[in-house]
Amino acid sequence: MNGTGTAAEDRVFAALANATRREVLRLLRDEGPQPVQALADHFDMRRPSLSEHLKVLREAGLVSEQRSGRQRIYRLEAAPLAEVQDWLHPYERFWRGRMKDLAELLDRLPDDEPS
Repeated sequence: MNGTGTAAEDRVFAALANATRREVLRLLRDEGPQPVQALADHFDMRRPSLSEHLKVLREAGLVSEQRSGRQRIYRLEAAPLAEVQDWLHPYERFWRGRMKDLAELLDRLPDDEPS
C-alpha cells in the first residue's frame, strides 16, 4: 500500500468503520455462513437496513452471497482484511517499540521503599 489507498482499499476501510458491519463480520466468522434472516435476528433493525449493510460489505469484497433457493446465504471473505493487517503492521511495530522503551525506563527507576 502506498500513501493513498486504492478505491478497493477505501471501500474495505469504509465498510469496517461501521459497528453493525463489524458485528456482521464477527457473526460470519464465529458462526459460519448464514442466511440474511439469521443475521437479521441479531439486530434491532429492519431487514432492508441490514441488506444495505450487507451490500456495502459485498461491494468491499468482505462477504459473498450465494443463492440457495429463495434464500441468500452470506459467507465471510477474509482476504481483504489482509490489506488492513498490512496497513496496521507498522503501527503495531511502533507501539511495541514504545512499550519496550517504557519497560526499559521503568526498569531503570529505583523501586519504592516502604517508609
